[in-house]
This record gives sequence, C-alpha cells and structure tokens, in this order.
Amino acid sequence: MNKILIIGKKSFLGSNLKKYLSKNFKVDNYSFEILIKKNPIFFDKYSHVINTSIHKLYIKKKYEEKYDLDIKFIKKFKKVSFYYIFLNTRKIYFLKKNITEKSKIRPLDNYAINKFKTETFLKKKIKNRLISLRISNILGKRIYENKRNHHKLFFDNFLKYRKNNKIISVNDDFKDFLSIDQFNLIILRIITLKIYGIYNVSISEKIYISELISWIDKKFLKRVNFVNEQKDSFTLSNKKLIKKIKINLTKKQLMNFCKKLV
Repeated sequence: MNKILIIGKKSFLGSNLKKYLSKNFKVDNYSFEILIKKNPIFFDKYSHVINTSIHKLYIKKKYEEKYDLDIKFIKKFKKVSFYYIFLNTRKIYFLKKNITEKSKIRPLDNYAINKFKTETFLKKKIKNRLISLRISNILGKRIYENKRNHHKLFFDNFLKYRKNNKIISVNDDFKDFLSIDQFNLIILRIITLKIYGIYNVSISEKIYISELISWIDKKFLKRVNFVNEQKDSFTLSNKKLIKKIKINLTKKQLMNFCKKLV
C-alpha cells in the first residue's frame, strides 16, 4: 500500500497535495526542519516522498549546496528505498513552442540553474527512484497564508493588481498553464502507477494571458492594456507524461477551473 510523505507543511503545493491525496492514501505532512532531524529508518514506511519546501536563497542566489534542501535531504540516506518526487521548473529550457524533455537546456535565472544542478545530482544518486517534474505555471488558491512563501504565483499577482483601480500594461504572452486540480491528478496517477523518470508537466496548449484573465475576471480585463510583445512565450510537450499516466488534460478543464477562482 502507498504511504506518502510531503515535505513542506504550509506551501501552496504541499497543502493542496495533502488535501487531495489524503482521499486515496495515507499522507503525512511535515516541515523540512523536522524531517531533516529524523533517523533514516523513519522513512522506511513511505512509498513516495514529495518535497515542496525550498530555501529563499536557493531561488535568488548562485548555487550553494547549503541552500539545496533536496540534496540535503537525499544525502541522509545510503540507499533510497522510496520514490522521490522532485519539483523542477520549465525555466530550465530555452523558450520556444512544444518543448520536449530532450529540448535545449538554457536556464533563465539563478533559480533555474540551481534546479537543473539539483536534478543532475539526483539522477546520479537515486536513478530509477527519481521522478523529476519540469512544471509549467500552476493556477490555484493557497490554503494557508504563509509568510514563508518565497514564490509569487500568477494568481497571487493577479489578486494584487485586481485590488487597485489603475490601468496596467501586460505583455500578452502565451504560456502553458495548468490548474492545481490537474496537477493533483497527475501526482495521483504517478504514485498509483509507480512510474519514474523526467517529465514535462503541462496541458501542452497555448494560453494567452488575455485569455486567462478573461476566464478569471472579465471586469478586471477592462483595466488591462495588452502589449503584443511575446518575449516570454512557450509551450511544453506533455506527450511523454500522458503516454505513461493515460489521462486527458484539456484547455477546457482549465477554463472551467478559472471561472470558479474568484
């Protein structure tokens, strides 16, 4: 029977995954600070470990191993007996349409450089126990207002700009979004099928920022001036993942999710 450990008690992904996966599995959720002190024997009962915690300096600074919580955790073990789900980013890629797992790696910032370095280490260290997910933008609400949230989500920024009455200018890029509901389902299938490897996580469709905002709030849409400079546009190919987990991820599902966000 699968038993899941989620590292990152109040993170956006950790708290949403805990709520969703608990319907199907026994799920424990702890902070990194608590787990790093545990004896390795403690982890023998888990089939999968998902790390959703991150150090703020891992995001902002050049790579230093002391800020790499994934490596710090995995180095506790002589041999890893569980599947380890590593949350990577689409920002490791050179931007283009239909990016595959074999596409050119060109990290866009320190955060992406650091993530790719961590993935490279984990591939060598735990091999067929690693599930590395190169994730596009995930839409959803936070369960907890956590002061330690180091990442600003698209929806966080949306709510911030929505509060004021100013006209704002936004590049109308197309990106590859997916909802937290779709992401949760993907993780469920990965765990159930016990797959491993490196996968892009997306719905593999162009979604323009103007389109997304129109789904979430048509009133706010009127206060946005869209500029047709598509400097940060991309889509990820999800064919490798979908072939493994055999589910249907669609733009319509995302649209229906967005219409219920506010």
